[in-house]
Amino acid sequence: MRLSRIALVIVGLLFVGLGILGVVLPVLPTTPFLIVAAACFAKSSPMLHQMLLDNRIFGPMIRDWQAHRSIPLRAKRIALVSMVLACAWSCYVLQSYLWGALVIALITGPFIFVWRLPISEQKPPEGR
Repeated sequence: MRLSRIALVIVGLLFVGLGILGVVLPVLPTTPFLIVAAACFAKSSPMLHQMLLDNRIFGPMIRDWQAHRSIPLRAKRIALVSMVLACAWSCYVLQSYLWGALVIALITGPFIFVWRLPISEQKPPEGR
């Protein structure tokens, strides 16, 4: 039991690292990696899980996902546009129909998954 908790913490930290990379690399999404990290931490480290939920930038997205399986419209748009641009750039650089078809095939599933995700409710700012 202890070994599985340690493994989940390590995997969670790996996904947090990938999420941080996603902040600076435009073709790497941030939110999905942090959602996976939150799931790992929820089963292994309540303290790390709470730290992600308390983050003022990423916490609301993770809470929306956990409560409603939804993401903000802005995150959805960025994810879809990034996928299309990365796919188009890859096809252009590879200059091979076979490799281009493979890239398109690999991106189709995640693209459809993100496309079908519900959009989280936007709450008005407090004080209005």
